[in-house]
Amino acid sequence: MEKTPHFSWKLGRLPKGCQLCVQGKKLVLFITGLCPRKCFYCPISDKKSQKDVIYANEWPIKETEMETILKEAELCGAKGAGITGGDPLVKLARTVTIIKNFKQRFGQHFHIHLYTSLNLITEETLKQLYYSGLDEIRVHPDLDDRTLWSKISLLKKFSWDVGVEIPLIPTKEKETKEVIDFIQTKIDFINLNELEISDTNANHLVEKHFLPKNSISHGVGGSEELGLRMLDYVEKKYPSLKVHYCTTTLKDRVQLAERIKRRAKNIKEIFDVVTEEGMLKRGAIYLPEINPQMTRETLKKIKQNERLVNQFLERLNILKEELLKKFKITNTKIDVQKLRILLSQKDVKKYAKEIKKMNLIPALVEEYPTYDGLEIEIEPI
Repeated sequence: MEKTPHFSWKLGRLPKGCQLCVQGKKLVLFITGLCPRKCFYCPISDKKSQKDVIYANEWPIKETEMETILKEAELCGAKGAGITGGDPLVKLARTVTIIKNFKQRFGQHFHIHLYTSLNLITEETLKQLYYSGLDEIRVHPDLDDRTLWSKISLLKKFSWDVGVEIPLIPTKEKETKEVIDFIQTKIDFINLNELEISDTNANHLVEKHFLPKNSISHGVGGSEELGLRMLDYVEKKYPSLKVHYCTTTLKDRVQLAERIKRRAKNIKEIFDVVTEEGMLKRGAIYLPEINPQMTRETLKKIKQNERLVNQFLERLNILKEELLKKFKITNTKIDVQKLRILLSQKDVKKYAKEIKKMNLIPALVEEYPTYDGLEIEIEPI
């Protein structure tokens, strides 16, 4: 048993999907929220659960916007993609199409892994996934129902990497061992995930007396201990089986953090300063109608009025030209997403008084380099 540098534990070599994931090199593609199962521990948010929606690294995508998915892969410097849901097999044609598009755009070395339940697996669906270019498939068997477990044998009919991925439910040690015993000769690896508490599943978990292990963790108490016992169980009984115990800390502080840093490096403007954590420090100038303290919901309502948005953009374009001429600022950008002008923090501080005389609001901003640009801090000056 070996502790990794990524706040996790393993037996043997990490699967290729995990190797890229911990480096932040995987695009996370949520292909649909539809799923034939309703697991009580599912952490998926209400805006996704049982809804046919697509997100590429939290960028909401329409089904017709295939190019946007590929663009996000480029923006975050992805070397592969993890396709998840819901269950991607509910929308098999969509899933197959995007796998083919990934391979066509980025080449056969672009590594793609996919998560699915056993419910919709048939030899025909597996064949479509395999010949579209899928490199690694991870299935999620039901711990309490063996009915579909036999389908796992179908996976090895194709020459891809096969894994089983299950949550570590503290009260399911016996069932977890039974799954391991059943699959150990039928797969290449097993991923054991620390049970995660989220806004969506919190009530269900609390009803079953599952609570966070401490005040700062999303991990459920007892899940980590079960994970370490299962590693010990496999090491003694099936020493050649590769196992990865994946923690919530890995997901938050490694996987997500590294992906954010890569995206920041690729999308930063010439005037941006990138912090060690991958946040963007920038200056911003707001129209008085678009107050920097405005809630996302208010801005969203404004953006639903196309005529009003076009008026704001027209004003921003005029103001941008004024700023360039009046202050000789060379590097600016109109942020269409948030209806503001972006520039360096140095320039916005230097010309703050004059900007305010123009009935505009200058501010210092620090935000995530993600599609939604979540602000950590906005400081009007």
